[in-house]
Amino acid sequence: MIDAFVRRAERLENCSSGQNGSTPLTVSSDDVDSGFVSRNSNADDSPWTYSEECTFCRIISGEGNAFKVYEDDSILCILDILPIRPGHVLVIPKQHVSRLSDMDDELAGKVGKLVSKVAKALTVALDNTALNVVCNQEYAQAVPHVHYHIVPAPKFSGPSDSNALANFSEVPSYNAMLRAEFHLREELDGDDARVLLEKIRSRL
Repeated sequence: MIDAFVRRAERLENCSSGQNGSTPLTVSSDDVDSGFVSRNSNADDSPWTYSEECTFCRIISGEGNAFKVYEDDSILCILDILPIRPGHVLVIPKQHVSRLSDMDDELAGKVGKLVSKVAKALTVALDNTALNVVCNQEYAQAVPHVHYHIVPAPKFSGPSDSNALANFSEVPSYNAMLRAEFHLREELDGDDARVLLEKIRSRL
């Protein structure tokens, strides 16, 4: 599983830049098991410094590309490269801290405020008020750098959910739906990403 994660990261790093330099680099979300976190969670003794081994730090520093939804002096917001559903956004503080419980109160407040702002923009842009908002700490945290997932909930209609629902004869349970969606995740298409960016940015 770890080797698969590394191979995917290397593949993304080697891809050529797309329109407006928007080729995504980040591999994020719960795409590997907890073994990745247990191996790496103690790698940085100084959690408030830049980490060369951190995927998000490389993107924040400009060494890696991503589909940027929003950016200011403290926070970066990008589209997840392996979205659970269309519109899956990551809100990432620029300071490298591994655990939410270690975050400075002032920065935590700024991040929380932006999470709410982006959530509102998503609900308008996608005409869907239902969301999952998650911040993992160590358990199920694939990248040891604090980040919030904002994921539009399934509407159980339309093409965006048809693949996940194809194997069910009736509306599945919440857990069954999550498992199906997780296994069907695919790398974000550049054209789809640019459409999403336009919709979301116009509502921020």
